Amino acid sequence: MHIASFAGVQDAARQIAGHAVRTPLIESPALNETLGGRVLLKAETLQRAGAFKFRGAWNRISRLTADELKRGVVAYSSGNHAQAVACAARMMGAPAVIVMPADSPKVKVEGVRRFGGEVRLYDRYAESREAIGEEIARTHGCVLVRPFDDPFVIEGQGTIGLEILEDAGARGLSLDQLVCGASGGGLIAGINLSMAALSPATPVIGVEPEHYNDTQLSLAAGERMTHPPAPGTICDALMTDRPGELTFPINRRLERVETVSDREVAEAVRYAFRALKLVVEPGGAVSLAALLAGKVEARDRTTAVVLSGGNIDPSLFAAIIEDRFDPQTWGTSA
Repeated sequence: MHIASFAGVQDAARQIAGHAVRTPLIESPALNETLGGRVLLKAETLQRAGAFKFRGAWNRISRLTADELKRGVVAYSSGNHAQAVACAARMMGAPAVIVMPADSPKVKVEGVRRFGGEVRLYDRYAESREAIGEEIARTHGCVLVRPFDDPFVIEGQGTIGLEILEDAGARGLSLDQLVCGASGGGLIAGINLSMAALSPATPVIGVEPEHYNDTQLSLAAGERMTHPPAPGTICDALMTDRPGELTFPINRRLERVETVSDREVAEAVRYAFRALKLVVEPGGAVSLAALLAGKVEARDRTTAVVLSGGNIDPSLFAAIIEDRFDPQTWGTSA
């Protein structure tokens, strides 16, 4: 059985080269002045399909056999993994069925269809996406590409950490801390593999939406925990109920996990647009939100921040940047 490792991350970097975008590490004088430190932004908003997920999806799907590609792939996701799998499958000439919540942002559902994926909608509160995905894989002979509990997916996401360290080092910078969103844990687990190997003294700090703090609860308990029933959140990409079976052991090395409210996330999305000229979706902005809200201190430090995606519902984005966002209207946490 393949086990996620730093050697696997290095191999993934070779596998995705020329296919995934090597996204820039951006530094903003305005943001540095606001926070009193140096902040390096990894802009995965510029990745294929608009989010980091393409790295893991390509690293997994590009390794399938000709017979497996002919039978196709199936994935379940609220949107970013869905689009990434559909995109990678199309590039490899494979059909893709994507299981998505019925309340997924329209922009993400349309993105999957634009990449040629077949969308199967489900009720996230009454049905199990895992069960649906496994049934489709079993009945149609598809390969199931899990969103985070797959070693090749984890290693593909880990290339982000590799690139951050390489690009920071090229500027003569060492990192005092790295801040990254945590959901199922694939992204931050892959980054942890790179950091443990190349910069083990650098703290890695996770960020979750409040009420969806399953990684925070799991670290405190020392085992995988499910968060209590939670209200909605604008961070649709981070609505998992517990950490992954493969990702949690890796993520036990996290320094800590902070949480942010939807109001704090909305402020980060607004700031990114107004000050940084970047479009960042709520789930992709939680790390920036943690810095702007003072949950993670950046003063007199060099901090790497992962902006993990930019696929935001246009109406929500308009409400946020025009200062019309109301957590109650959107049925989210204040």
